[in-house]
Amino acid sequence: MEEVTLYILQESLFSFEDLIQIHSKDRLPIFFSALDLRPYAKELRSRSPRGAGGHCREGILRALLAAPLEHIQTFTGLHHRLETDLRFRYQCGLSLDREAPSIATLSRVFADLTKKNLAKQLFDDLVKRCRQEGVIDGSHVAIDSAAIHAYEEKKPKRKSEQTGNANWGAKFDSFGNKVTWFGYKLHLAVDTQSELPLALEVTPAHVNDGEMAPGLIKTVTAETDVKFFMLDAGYDQMKVYEAARNVKAQAIVPLNPRGEKEPPAGMSTNGTPCCSMGFAMTYWGADDDVLKFRCPHATGKVDCPLGMTACSSSNYGMVVKVDVKDDLRRYSSPHRDTKRWKELYNERTSVERCNSRMKTHLTADSLHVWGIQKVTTHQYLNAIVLLVSALSVTGKKNKIAV
Repeated sequence: MEEVTLYILQESLFSFEDLIQIHSKDRLPIFFSALDLRPYAKELRSRSPRGAGGHCREGILRALLAAPLEHIQTFTGLHHRLETDLRFRYQCGLSLDREAPSIATLSRVFADLTKKNLAKQLFDDLVKRCRQEGVIDGSHVAIDSAAIHAYEEKKPKRKSEQTGNANWGAKFDSFGNKVTWFGYKLHLAVDTQSELPLALEVTPAHVNDGEMAPGLIKTVTAETDVKFFMLDAGYDQMKVYEAARNVKAQAIVPLNPRGEKEPPAGMSTNGTPCCSMGFAMTYWGADDDVLKFRCPHATGKVDCPLGMTACSSSNYGMVVKVDVKDDLRRYSSPHRDTKRWKELYNERTSVERCNSRMKTHLTADSLHVWGIQKVTTHQYLNAIVLLVSALSVTGKKNKIAV
């Protein structure tokens, strides 16, 4: 008991790393304490007299969720663990006086989970609960995609495009190297404060990131008000800015130099007006959608040979105002390159850390199912583990505090 308490008392909003460091025999009761799977298990009950071996559906569902947390990658591995580890089987709520669920039974329940879309339903319910309990804030959201390698046999690109499942994808890594893979993309929208997933989509690997962002933006804002969406330069597309604007949010996206057109006359690439002498003007705040810029000589940013007299008779210097709505892509509130804009963009790393947890500590990139629907269920189970981990650790902290 003392060992468990030491981990849980650490100060952290989301202590997934704390949870996975706890020994399995102590971790699983904490994890399952935050879950009531009865409504979902009820939907999995078979009306066939043969059923899925007559095993408790709630117990099998628990086992399917415990598998990513225990880094069990296959139904074979899960069956073996249930068969040989009686404590694990008991903690999953499965009977000890009969054989463990077979590989076929586990696979059949997983297929039923997929067919009835129950993993998504459980995920959505948990996101809502995390919001209600203050675990998720949701006002700042980061969006990105991650490569997921397929279990299917590799196929030529032309053939794989016809299936709507695994395909060839390519991305540039942080060093500018082109990386290719055969499989899928996991598109994630993540709360930047808690680093927890809010929405996800799975697509074949060749699907462009920018195509998926508007849908994720719409999904996230259906339940909560979002102020900012942080995305990398791969999402620098007008449809992304418009999607954020439609829900009264601001997309924080670096301008992608590839395919960049010349900026409007008298305007720098990042949307800063230039004075008559060609100097970039000084950003001086915003009033809702209107950005204000002042003479750079008046603000001490440059030493203009003509001073302020050539542009304005006022001691305040020339002022230019720009409406963000005139060009949603080039103009941003807060203005690009300001300290505030950079602070917001830096929050984008939260989605990278979420992706890393799902792929490194869980089993998001260890597929042993094929077909995009089953792969999507697999990703939802991994995302559910993150949400439940946060709820269980937070709940345990609250109990201890009381």
